[in-house]
Amino acid sequence: MRKVTNHLFSPFTLPIMFFGLTIFAGSIALHHPASVAGGELSWLDAVFTATSATCVTGLIVVDTGSFFTQFGQSVIMILIQLGGLGVMTYTSLVFYLWRRRVSLTDRLAVGQSLLHNPSFRLGRFLVQVVLLCICIEGIGFIFMYLAVPGFDIFDALFHSISAFCNAGFALQEDSLMAWSGMWTVNAIFMALIILGGLGFSVLVELFMPGMHSVRNHKFRGFAWHTNVVLHTSAWLILGGAALLFLSEWQIYADGAGELGLAALFQSVTARTAGFNTLSIEDMSNVSLLILIILMFIGGSPGSCAGGIKTTTFRALLGFGISRMRGRRQTVMAGFALDEDSMNKALTLTIFALCLIGMAMLILTYTEGAHLPHPEERGLFLEIAFEAVSAFGTVGLSAGATSGLSEPGKAVIIALMFIGRLGPILFLSMLQSWQKPEHYSWPESNIMIG
Repeated sequence: MRKVTNHLFSPFTLPIMFFGLTIFAGSIALHHPASVAGGELSWLDAVFTATSATCVTGLIVVDTGSFFTQFGQSVIMILIQLGGLGVMTYTSLVFYLWRRRVSLTDRLAVGQSLLHNPSFRLGRFLVQVVLLCICIEGIGFIFMYLAVPGFDIFDALFHSISAFCNAGFALQEDSLMAWSGMWTVNAIFMALIILGGLGFSVLVELFMPGMHSVRNHKFRGFAWHTNVVLHTSAWLILGGAALLFLSEWQIYADGAGELGLAALFQSVTARTAGFNTLSIEDMSNVSLLILIILMFIGGSPGSCAGGIKTTTFRALLGFGISRMRGRRQTVMAGFALDEDSMNKALTLTIFALCLIGMAMLILTYTEGAHLPHPEERGLFLEIAFEAVSAFGTVGLSAGATSGLSEPGKAVIIALMFIGRLGPILFLSMLQSWQKPEHYSWPESNIMIG
């Protein structure tokens, strides 16, 4: 009995349970008549919206600004804030402030959630993270209230939290397209999105020098992890913007300057947030493919973002380059990656590809099995876009979300949930239930390629 209890309340299952309970409570609140401005919200749509908010995704089946009352929008905002930092973070912080100590289980659970590294001092780090995030969201709120035309206090607060937590929920039906040419508005949103996608350990090191509790070896002034995250994020943002600009410039009519700003914004938001200043449905297939790649990569470990993470992408890139150069080790940013981290990167990528592939297969059946091929042209790309967006907790849509069937919505809900918590957490949970093998299998070789 004790063994079963230990499995149920392990560091790997606690985040899953807390996220699940938060979604359950959020679904009840959103289904209440006080949350709905007009019409009726089904239980499935309530669960979908609560999952999208808690998992900071931003995919919607009803318009947030017009369908929900301010009470319902406040529920969504609270779910975004809870899901952004992780429910376990707030729970452990309450216990820390109350008792001035945190249990080993809570420390391990939050370590897995925030840093994917349970071996750190939690109490001080928790206070730093929460205070830092409140300060960033507060500054974002002030700038939005002063700089964004038409924003009142609630609008500014809602969008500041949504942007920093990389949720992508907007109170306008067309997201941020009304301000596509305004550099100030774009800059505020991009700054919040980028900061929310860097990871909390990176933020603490950047803004609280000398107080970083997980620093190991340094490289050019920063911890190695921070250096890899910053450089990889910068290259993905600039590279994605350049590719989107080249793929859209022939069909965009408003000039190179505005297109350049829009391409930069979409490159930033595609990996994490889900806001848009361009109509996703009207973009070229090349642009949609670029966005799919960026959404699959996602943000950085221990952040509000989903995806396989920037460090995983950098590890895979380093692995390929090292093999082409004949190196035995995977070298990246001046250090060799240890074998355990490389195995995790490969496992995560394979698991993510299999999960998305399975979801696409099910969605192709539920959304298009009744249609002949000539009538469903383009549906496969929309389904692929939707599945990757849900897994990466991005929230961009090529137009398929609102028309999903009930089984299709259930698939997207599962993808958002797994994508927010991370496939590695679910794999670790499954492995914790297995008995370790105390023997080795005989090895052999096989023809490859």
